[in-house]
Amino acid sequence: MTAAKSNTVSVGLVQMRCTPDPAENLQVAIDRIADAARQGAQIVCLQELFRSQYFCQTEDVALFDLAEPIPGPSTDALGRAAAAHGVAIVGSLFERRAPGLFHNTAVLIDADGSLRGRYRKMHIPDDPLYYEKFYFTPGDLGFQSFTLRDTPVGALVCWDQWFPEAARLTALAGAQIIFYPTAIGWHPKEKAEFGAAQHEAWEVMQRSHAVANGVFVVVTNRVGLEGNLEFWGASFVADPFGRVLARASHDREEVLVVACDLGLIDVTRRHWPFLRDRRIDAYDGLVRRFLDRPRE
Repeated sequence: MTAAKSNTVSVGLVQMRCTPDPAENLQVAIDRIADAARQGAQIVCLQELFRSQYFCQTEDVALFDLAEPIPGPSTDALGRAAAAHGVAIVGSLFERRAPGLFHNTAVLIDADGSLRGRYRKMHIPDDPLYYEKFYFTPGDLGFQSFTLRDTPVGALVCWDQWFPEAARLTALAGAQIIFYPTAIGWHPKEKAEFGAAQHEAWEVMQRSHAVANGVFVVVTNRVGLEGNLEFWGASFVADPFGRVLARASHDREEVLVVACDLGLIDVTRRHWPFLRDRRIDAYDGLVRRFLDRPRE
């Protein structure tokens, strides 16, 4: 393959445990952002809902008190950290949009501390210990690209990572790096039998988004035991070939800083021209729930 001009962006991934104290979690995240900046990170991604423990394991109306407006106290604090360290930040927050209306929202803050945009989680799960439909209204902002540190990026959140349509539309919007703030773990009763396969499926799915769209994929997951979930960590970065450039452990807090050569996107797409060969005239069925076959 022919070489392309190098255009390297260093991304930071903050994989951390969370305590019941939101103020403590916010301070830890800010300290880890500083650590990533000292290691050369230009864009830092935090895990899903980093200000609190993962509260969606139960349905409790009192937990709506964890939500906050955007802009609000956390975006102000992240903006100050971004400006102080000269890094852009992708953070995931519990957004209070209006009384009784809440979203799971990723905020994108540039290196000058300005709020460049937000992405509201589109796909909302409802599974044992992941009762997110009780808390979050599905997003209404669509799939977007934003510019952070002069780099077009997109943000999707956790359950979004299983849907190829989300990654494709974010890439078509121009994103060259897709960030996935995440909170996923094992049910202790399932880990022995299914744990390895569950983790492998999760990673393979996101690496496939990198390959299919010719983009970098950055996934930041939490770690540690919270309630009945053991979060499996393993935050990672995949390049447009789907190669894992770095991967964190399953059980430790870590800060990863990974160089992403965006020139590889052009190289990959020239040799694997999936976007060129898409049959956009033949995909009408994708807007239907299911293609029911007529009875014979």
